[in-house]
Order: sequence, then structure tokens, then C-alpha cells
Amino acid sequence: MPGSMSDRLDPPLEEIDHRLGEAGAALELVMHGDCQCPFCLGSQSIVRRVRSRLGDRLLFVFRHLPLVEVHPLAQAAAEASEAAAAQDAFWPYHDALYAAQPRLSDRELLAVAGALGLDAARLAAELGDGRHAARVERDRRSAAASGATGTPTFFANGRRHEGAFDAGSLVEALEGR
Repeated sequence: MPGSMSDRLDPPLEEIDHRLGEAGAALELVMHGDCQCPFCLGSQSIVRRVRSRLGDRLLFVFRHLPLVEVHPLAQAAAEASEAAAAQDAFWPYHDALYAAQPRLSDRELLAVAGALGLDAARLAAELGDGRHAARVERDRRSAAASGATGTPTFFANGRRHEGAFDAGSLVEALEGR
């Protein structure tokens, strides 16, 4: 039923998703995350370990789930990362935002862009006019349809992962063990 909550990724992977790895990889890990969430920050090293263990067998995808009720800069950070994506720099910006999380501010969103050599004025203009809000909303709707209510929420091969999200548990879920 459309709009009903499930434990499956909805919609499945699409061309517009932010990916690391090759399309058609044997294993898929999707994370719904919030750039201001401390648990998402903690999960970054876990995801790196999972990617290292599984190598080219894994496709990793990030979808936004800004929890604005508890993280007031989450929406702006998500939109800023989409503005960075428009400059072909989603992943460097994503990683730099998480590294800057303890000092995250509106000013830091632009400073990160500048440090990466992006057009910070363009990023600021796109943030100001809400150009990427619909893209972030697409991911938020996906989270709701997929049953993701908190961050991070992981989907291993299209199914929501319950419980611990340490590297070993995620690898086991991905490999069907």
C-alpha cells in the first residue's frame, strides 16, 4: 500500500541516490542519516570498516533524514550537501561536514565549502533560495515510507537493519548470516 510503513527500502535505489561503489554490486547498504546527529557521526568509521571489509562487493548509499526537532541545522546541512553535489562534491562535502559536526553552524557550512574549493557563494545562494529542499524532502519521504524514524537507520540489501550497527553486525546482515 503506498505510503504505508514497512521494513523495506522505499523507493529502491534510484539514479539520483548518492553512491559509493558500483551499481550492480552484490551487496547494498543504505544509510538514512542526519549530519548533525552524533550517532551518525559515530557511524562514519563503522561504515568505512564495512566498506573496507566488503570492497567492490558493496554499494553504499546515503539518504538524508534531517531530524530538525532535535538538530536545528540538520535541514540546512542536508541542503548544503545537495548544493555541494550540484558542484560534483557530495562525498567530500558529506565527509567534511561530519568532521566539522562539533562546531557546525551556518558559517561552518560555507567554510567547509570554501575549504574544499567549492563556490561558497553559489552554495549560499542555493541554500537561500531553497533550491535543494525538494531533494532532501524526497529522502525524508523515503525514510517515512521505509520505517526509518531515527538516525542512523541502515538498510542491508533493501531490508531495514534492526539492533546494533557495529561493523560486524552490518557485514553479517549484508552477507545473510
